[in-house]
Amino acid sequence: MDLFIAWLERIGGNLVTDLERYLVLAIGVWFVLWVMLSRFIWFRKVRSEWPPREQMVSELLHSLRSIAIFSVFSSLIWVLYEAQWLPWADVNAQMTGPWWFWGSIAVTILCHDAYFYWVHRWMHSPKRFRLYHRRHHKSMNPSPFTAYSFDLREAALMVIFVVGFEILVPNAHGSTGMFIVIQLVKNTLAHSGFELMPARRDGKPMFDFFTTTVHHDLHHARAGYNFGLYFTWWDRWMGTEDPTYHAEFKRVVQQRKNQKLPEAVAA
Repeated sequence: MDLFIAWLERIGGNLVTDLERYLVLAIGVWFVLWVMLSRFIWFRKVRSEWPPREQMVSELLHSLRSIAIFSVFSSLIWVLYEAQWLPWADVNAQMTGPWWFWGSIAVTILCHDAYFYWVHRWMHSPKRFRLYHRRHHKSMNPSPFTAYSFDLREAALMVIFVVGFEILVPNAHGSTGMFIVIQLVKNTLAHSGFELMPARRDGKPMFDFFTTTVHHDLHHARAGYNFGLYFTWWDRWMGTEDPTYHAEFKRVVQQRKNQKLPEAVAA
């Protein structure tokens, strides 16, 4: 009974932490890019139109539901630790230092990138899309609040990776929390509507192995392409990268400042 009560308290603590992360990043990216800087960097806007306010409110509400699911599932890591069922607990406690910490994060990102690509592609099957992924694609023109706007089943699939990785792979203490922050930053910027990646002289992304806002925006526009989250290599290896990606990226980054300023949603 004491463990159960402590578990409920842990869920509450996780809920507060996850909620703070999401709100700080989603509202922060929205405020900085859409309000403070929109009149200065609008020529890096992927689409000239802005999503309606009603869509963003819906995204926020559905993201809160996803965060509740994340908090319940992620608290199971603590339960496993307290019950001494977490196989790598002793290793994780003994291994310290910056190389182990950042190395753990790098391995987690590489594994998560593969997991996300294949699960994301699996959810796009016609038989599964309606049950797992339709909510996210109701945001045809995404916003920073789209990041966690998931169906219930998709939210569960996303957090299962975190729990499973803690069970199967040794990693530094605290690295999981930092990984969650990094993936949320990447996810929020991917839906931000502004392309921030520097371009090479030929108009291609400076770091072409990273996904960009344009890369993911094309996925929302044409859902059969661009399933990757962090890196472009899975899409390229599997032939699922949008064939217009580089041309679209070049169009966005070479837009001219003297073009007409679109009506801003924050105006």
